[in-house]
Amino acid sequence: MFKIDDHKNNTKNVVHAFFLALAITIAEPSTILPLMVHHFSDSMVIVGLFASLLRGGAIVIQLYAAFHAQTYKRVLPYIKKVFFFRWISWFAIGASIFLIGDSNKTLTLFFIGAGLFFFSFTAGFGAIYFKELQAKLFSKAYRGKTMANRNIAGSVASIISGGVAGYVLNHYDAPLNYAYLFMVSSLFMVVGFVTFATIVEPSKEHVSAKEKHFGLFVQNAVSILKKDKRLQQQIFAIFLSYSYFLSMPFVILNANSAFTLTGWMLGGFITVQMLGSIIGSSVLWRKIHDYEKMLSLSFLFMIAAFVIAVFADNVYLYAVIFLLFGIALDGFNISGMNLVIEIAPEDKRPVYTAVQTNIVSLGLFFPILGGIILKLVGSYTVIYLLSIAMLIWGFYISTRLKEIK
Repeated sequence: MFKIDDHKNNTKNVVHAFFLALAITIAEPSTILPLMVHHFSDSMVIVGLFASLLRGGAIVIQLYAAFHAQTYKRVLPYIKKVFFFRWISWFAIGASIFLIGDSNKTLTLFFIGAGLFFFSFTAGFGAIYFKELQAKLFSKAYRGKTMANRNIAGSVASIISGGVAGYVLNHYDAPLNYAYLFMVSSLFMVVGFVTFATIVEPSKEHVSAKEKHFGLFVQNAVSILKKDKRLQQQIFAIFLSYSYFLSMPFVILNANSAFTLTGWMLGGFITVQMLGSIIGSSVLWRKIHDYEKMLSLSFLFMIAAFVIAVFADNVYLYAVIFLLFGIALDGFNISGMNLVIEIAPEDKRPVYTAVQTNIVSLGLFFPILGGIILKLVGSYTVIYLLSIAMLIWGFYISTRLKEIK
């Protein structure tokens, strides 16, 4: 018999986060991924594009996923298929770097981009199913705790991954070091996927009837968005939170121009960022059930990170920046997921989730804009200040969400 807030489901939820983070930290868009792409291309626009591909592919499919998911009483059978396609996409990236590498940099970049796109494309389905599961498995108060536990476990795994990445990057030459990281990490990914697939899922009581065709579903989704003022403002605030992507992928490149980056330094920055995540989740976020307040605080931490980035010129200041990144990013992730779950009717939860995620995920393409601006003006300070201005705007809107009925 199903029991809400079951500790076994919580444990499996956390184990999944641990092994997934252990795997994907090696392509963290604020550290290793920009340097890996920069190895194959000197273009800042390409660096920005690939940072977007890691997560941006999910945008194009989430509404379609919700179109079907609104009728599902159980979503676990579908998320298992998502896991398989995500794994094969990730492994293929490492295999392409290993087999092709520097012999044809353009072709290698193509396969890296294709792998990243399909990895995030399939996550578009997974995001809808994942949020649906979290809403069904855990109560509001417990959900905040289990998500904080997931983040802590993921951060611990990322610290381990950062240390391993630092060792591999320091002891093996590029691009083989990147190939080894992707192929080995895909094995850890399997452990997390298999564990999560054994979660006990209850049958959903209230489901929506599927519209006759996808176009009608989109019309209904647009109608929901037009009528729900709270959803509109919430989406806008969360979209503005993604403005950190204008600058984040280029912070590590700026650091590399200020002093010589070693493999150990790079691994150290990953570790510091994950320590920030642990501090945020264990000290702050797991104790806050007011998700509007959590969103506002996350904006403040991210603003502080970029203010420091404007003046940073040594490894210690950059360490503080990555620490603040870790705190803020966890707050954004936890608050964004829970805010949409809290305002959505049960039968329309996949629709609300897809509408919010589709619109705010346009922010995942901010790195491309950041790369273009950087190419035109040649100044990191300009994109930092632009991020700060947009984050301040988002902070202001987040403080007014509770007033909207």
